[in-house]
Amino acid sequence: MESLTSGTLAGTGTFRCEICGHVLEMTTADVLPACPGCDGATFTRASLFAGTARLRGAEPDVQTHGDALDAARDTIDEPGRYLVFHDAGEVRAVAMPGDSMRIGRSLSAHLRFEDPTVSRRHAVLIGEADGVRVLDDRSLNGVFVNGQRVVSQLLADGDEIVIGRYRLRFLDRSPLGAEAAAAEVGGE
Repeated sequence: MESLTSGTLAGTGTFRCEICGHVLEMTTADVLPACPGCDGATFTRASLFAGTARLRGAEPDVQTHGDALDAARDTIDEPGRYLVFHDAGEVRAVAMPGDSMRIGRSLSAHLRFEDPTVSRRHAVLIGEADGVRVLDDRSLNGVFVNGQRVVSQLLADGDEIVIGRYRLRFLDRSPLGAEAAAAEVGGE
């Protein structure tokens, strides 16, 4: 694939940062800016059929993601249910508002990702009596929980959810989640 560097006339299309995997969408023949995710300057024209090149670029993040998750666990004091993820080089923790949360590119989504790998209506989190369930909302690229593609899955504290290029961790700090965690520790 052709590699593009900063200062190159890009043209229309999408371009992926070779360092962090952030995707830029260009609509005119403009100069590629620095990557908003890592300030990198090397891009490759993005393709839906690129295979595993994107995943190889994302692998180093997996090691630091666990550390970031641990740090996020320590900083969250309020009870509730959270999604923790890397965004633009920093760790974000977003609380689930009420009993449901829409995730996607749509302006109506509670958690909005402006990325072509995320569908407008990608996924929904639904609070149930026994926990939180993630549902694939007819997305193009699917929803993955702990590496398995799912249509509907009950989440446990610490589960990894992949939506497009984003790796999110589910944290359950609700009273029900605390009881389940205590029961799990007591049962071991």
